This record gives sequence, C-alpha cells and structure tokens, in this order.
Amino acid sequence: MPEDVSQNPPPTPYGGPQYPGGYSAAPGTRTSTPLLWGVLAWCFRQLQKVLGFHGEPNISVMTQNLYLGADLSPITAASNQQGLVAAATQVYAQVQSTNFTERADALAKEISTSRPVVVGLQEATLWRSQSPADFSPTPNATHVEYDYVQILLDKLAANGTPYTAVATYTGADFEVPITTVSGLEDIRWTDRDVILIRADVPGTKVSHVPGSKVTFSNPQSGTFQAAATFSNPVLGQVTFPFGWASVDLTIGGQTGRVVTTHLEPTDPAVQVAQGNELLAGPLNTSLPAILIGDLNSAAGGIGATPGQTDTPTYANIIAAGFTDAWSQANGDAPGPTCCQAADLRNTTSSLTERDDVILSRGLTASSVRLVGEVSSDRTSTGLWPSDHAGIVGILHPTRKGR
Repeated sequence: MPEDVSQNPPPTPYGGPQYPGGYSAAPGTRTSTPLLWGVLAWCFRQLQKVLGFHGEPNISVMTQNLYLGADLSPITAASNQQGLVAAATQVYAQVQSTNFTERADALAKEISTSRPVVVGLQEATLWRSQSPADFSPTPNATHVEYDYVQILLDKLAANGTPYTAVATYTGADFEVPITTVSGLEDIRWTDRDVILIRADVPGTKVSHVPGSKVTFSNPQSGTFQAAATFSNPVLGQVTFPFGWASVDLTIGGQTGRVVTTHLEPTDPAVQVAQGNELLAGPLNTSLPAILIGDLNSAAGGIGATPGQTDTPTYANIIAAGFTDAWSQANGDAPGPTCCQAADLRNTTSSLTERDDVILSRGLTASSVRLVGEVSSDRTSTGLWPSDHAGIVGILHPTRKGR
C-alpha cells in the first residue's frame, strides 16, 4: 500500500539548502535518520557557539584594554602648580576627544559578535569631577563624568548581550585641578581592572554534560606589593599601584580560574616582580588557570620598546608552565595588539607588539583571533576602539597524554 505523505511537512526541493554533512531531502520523501542526526548535530554546534561552548566543556574568553583616553605624561612632567593645571586640562581635553561613549559602541559590537563567556578589561576607567576645585590631597570628587564599565555594560545590554561585572580591582586614584569656562574644578581618575561574565550564563545547564551547570564563584582581587614611584615638585612622592582580579568558573563539572591583570608599563624591574607575584598569588592554584590581560611585556620580544616592554615577564610566566593561546592557535603569526596613537586618530594601524595575552595552564586553545585591529573597526569619526586590539580565544581542557 502506498505511503500516505499528505501529513508530512512540505518537502525541500532540489536546489534548496543542503544540510550539514552532505544530506539533502528529495521531494516527497521522509527525512532519513542520517539527515536527522546531521541536522541535530549542526543545530547543536550553533547552540554551542551562541553559548560560548565548543564541543567539550570549553570556555571562550576575551581580553581588552579599554584605554583610559589620554597620555598622562604631561601631568607627571609638570614642574609647578600652573604647569600642572595646564597639563591636566590638556589631558582631560584629550579624554573628551577620544570619546569613550562613541568608542564603546565599537567595543560592544566586538564583544556582542564574539559572545565570550568571560571578558577581562584593563584601564576600565572612572572619571569624576568636582566644582569648584578644593585642592584636597585626598581624592574626593564624586560627580561621574565617564564610567567606562557602566557605559560598556549599557551598550552590551542594548545589543541584547548583557554582561555583569563580577570581580573588580581598583588601583590608581588621583585628582588634579583643571581649567574650565566656569573656573577651576577637580578631575579625578580611577583605574580599574574588571572581569565581566555573560549575564545569561550563570546557572545555565550544559546540555552535553548531564546534570551540570555553568557557575561562577570566589571573586577576588589584590594589589601588587611591587609598585613604581616617582617624585614630582608639585605632587610630591607618587606611587602607581597595579593589581589583579580573578573568578573561578565551573563548566561541565570542571572548575578553572580566570585572572585578569595590567602590569607596570615603565619600570621593568617592578613589572617583573609583579609577574612573580601573580605566579605566587592567584595563579598558584591546582585548578586549570587562564591569565588574560595587558602584561606590557612584548611576547617573544617582537616589536618591544627598549627599556619598557623588552622585559622577561612574559617569558617567566611561560616558563612557569603556561601556554600562549595565540601562539598555540596561530603559530608564528605576530598578532600585535599595541599601540595606536594617543589621540586614536591615526589612519593606518600602528600596532607593533603583542602586550595583550591569553595564557593558560591545563587548557588548550582551539582558536584565537584579534578584534579591533583593522581600519574598518574604527568609529564613524575615525577613532580606533582603543589603543590596544583585543584578543578572543576558545580553550578546552587539555586531554591527558597531550
């Protein structure tokens, strides 16, 4: 008796879509078992990409230095009060010109497109003001001018990819007077390193690992004991603290630690000591570990700035058992991430060295790529998203025997 196909779904005509695996449906035929499994497997892979998991209980991560918005060196070079006010006014004008609100659209687009589970941010700056200036030696301005983290979170939520800040390190916090049309006011710069997680991920069930969920725990942060100091005729003895933030992540019953950091850029000895503190501190764990951040230590020495980024910090961390995800996935490709011009308006990219890294222990990188590094990534007014490119990587637990 001929099969009644009147209740079957409309057939896929020849010349229409061919399903992954090479299967296609002929008119008037039932979907074959191989076709069904091929379609289901393809759908599952797409779901994994959306969730940030790829095959095994993998993790997608990103590191991005947001750029505070200006070169601070005119302030540190000021030799008298009048020069300090002029320098600070110049610096804050550049912050306004490099317009983080505009740049955040481009940065949010990069994150929303890649959808990493975890994002490490450096120079996640908070700019605040106070009028009139009170010349207090203790920073006390409270009016928020630019909160880079909140601006970025709002852009991500508007894109339909909400994130949450789960760990924050607060470092340098300085306040100086600037000239405005209404007189002198104080401007306050607060530096932060922040870990974001996908807001739709915590508690999400991992479908390919029965009974397991994605969870985050144990947020931590700390300040390095090693810190660079300098003397200024107006500011006195100034210390620039740096530090780290971390969170533990469990996917598919497997827990690992993610640490983000930004190391000292101008004093090589201090930077090396900070790297050693990382190894003795948050990275001193039996858990698989991922370090994402701006080391200010040129990977492999390529393009290094003499006396600044030509340091052994990167090599020291590799020697301690960490693997460079970029090199693992891309071989000898240089992958420079630093740096664009201070005003972010250079038309040709000036990235020459790879200071920003994804380093891991107990995990293997399957793919790693740069974001925000090509001219088409610039904003409509010609601003680069940051003076650093970002890096996005997918890692999975290293199988025994590898």
